[in-house]
Formats: sequence, C-alpha cells, structure tokens
Amino acid sequence: MNKYRKGQSVEGIVTGIENYGIFVNFADGYTGLIHISEISNDYVKNINDYVSVNEKIKAEILSVDTKEKHLKLSIKNLLNQNSEIAESPNGFKMLEKALPKWVEEKLKEYKE
Repeated sequence: MNKYRKGQSVEGIVTGIENYGIFVNFADGYTGLIHISEISNDYVKNINDYVSVNEKIKAEILSVDTKEKHLKLSIKNLLNQNSEIAESPNGFKMLEKALPKWVEEKLKEYKE
C-alpha cells in the first residue's frame, strides 16, 4: 500500500526552482512538482519570492504516480484550508446588535 494519497499534506525539501514550478524531494526517494499555478491564488511573477532552494515546504498532494515515484503538489490548497474562517450560525447579528450602543458611547466621548 502506498503511503501517499490525494489530499494528504506532506513536507519535503525544495531542490530546484524553474519559471514554471518548484521541484521537491522527499526522504523516501519520491519527487514532487508544484506548478506555478498551484503556488498562490494571486498572480505569481517570480517563484523565488515564495520559496528558496533547500527550504522545507509543506504542500497538498494533487496526484500520485507510484510507478515514477512522483507527486503533483499544491501550496495554495493548504493556504486556502488554513485561512478559512468559519461563520457562526448567527453571522454578524451580535455585532449588528451591539453597534448602535458602541456608536452612542463614542459620540458621548467626543462631546465631553
């Protein structure tokens, strides 16, 4: 059974940077590629602004080729997962309720 699977988070070492992506090596002989489109949701002009050779990097596995021992990887998928904010069932209702009181208090402060 393969230790790598789609959706899994992995950590490897950046071994090369080209204008189209980042090459990553893993201790068990697997290699990986993070295509430039999988680095960020924003436009990536220079990959060197994001990583350096010999840097440890975390990424999510997009696909696994067990025959070639190669992984297609994504950094932006991990970033998206970590930056999501779960909305409470009440949404902004608590803030909406408190806002008039806060405004009134601040207006009193300015008048004094």
